[in-house]
Amino acid sequence: MCDNVVIPPVDSLWKAVDVANATGGRVGSDWHATGVSIDSRTIRSGDLFIALRGPNFDGHDYVIDALGRGASASLISYKPKGLKKGAPLLEVKDTFAGLNQLGIAGRTRSKGRIIAVTGSVGKTSVKETIAKLLSRQGSVSFSLGSLNNQYGVPLSLSRLPEGSEFGVFELGMNHAGELTNLSLMVRPLVAVVTTVEIAHLENFESLEDIARAKAEVFGGLQNGGVAILNRDNLGFGILKNTADSVGADFLTFGSHKDADFKLTSFTLGPESSKVQVRFDGAELNYKLNIPGYHWIQNSLAALAAIHSVGADVFEAARSVASISPPKGRGLRHHVRANNFDFELIDDSYNANPVSIVAALKVLSRVRISSAGRRLAVLGDMLELGCESRALHLKIA
Repeated sequence: MCDNVVIPPVDSLWKAVDVANATGGRVGSDWHATGVSIDSRTIRSGDLFIALRGPNFDGHDYVIDALGRGASASLISYKPKGLKKGAPLLEVKDTFAGLNQLGIAGRTRSKGRIIAVTGSVGKTSVKETIAKLLSRQGSVSFSLGSLNNQYGVPLSLSRLPEGSEFGVFELGMNHAGELTNLSLMVRPLVAVVTTVEIAHLENFESLEDIARAKAEVFGGLQNGGVAILNRDNLGFGILKNTADSVGADFLTFGSHKDADFKLTSFTLGPESSKVQVRFDGAELNYKLNIPGYHWIQNSLAALAAIHSVGADVFEAARSVASISPPKGRGLRHHVRANNFDFELIDDSYNANPVSIVAALKVLSRVRISSAGRRLAVLGDMLELGCESRALHLKIA
């Protein structure tokens, strides 16, 4: 979806001396970086390549390749063999710690209004919707794809230009305690929890436990920060109580009578939806060119977040029609094979009981000819623990 968002070019994202100050590293020459990467295969000219090490890989094996592909420098913990003398390097004790320190430095220098997005489903869709709509009102930096873990979040923050007016970052978790650290690093003005659902049951005993883990995102909120909550969701009570406990304000969305962004009317079509929302006595009417009730909920969460960072929610609502789904999350493709035409709906990124049901509802509304058929190709739903068999059978 955000392939169409124009990110302003950055002449110099990081100077060598600034990276050295942030990480406590030793720099051998002067250089500047226009981007940051941890994957040598996706290096763009001017990127700083950070050579991370893990149990099954060592990024130092790819430093020479990264520099050959145009990296401006490499952050390393030791000099790999075969490296040319005078190569632009910055040496630290631990490159993962260096990545975290650089991410924190990127966040610290930013004066932008920052939004964090988490939830059991819809994180990437809501994050990219917010970024696309805000890009019409100011400069936006956002986490690409699903860079939402202990590597992706500091990487995304390290890419945050100092002058960006807005930042939108996705935060993910599989275990309790993970979101606390990520939220403290991001320090959002606004934190969105899209929904709390039966996902990651392998690591949690109940929906309530999942809600408590998601609520950790509020721990890093700035003073005067705002929590965006799904008023229709079963996890609402736990989320609200946690937001209250940290002194956060909150806005709600949904069809519930007490929702702040209240869905008052909607029409679901095979390819789009018409939506009517009431907020603060005003009415928002817009068309959403993506089918499915779950996308209506996504749009409500996005509009609530946009309002909470002080942007024009009415202008944002007028732009909702321009939104398209991210890759693997409902994107449609027209395919012709063996003289047959069919439409492929790619919702393959991930699967849990809630997202599968949402996808099947969308499929059920697709128009077909009298001789046509609707086919669902379903894979596994993972991380469901001892409930896995029962939940798979329920879908069947």
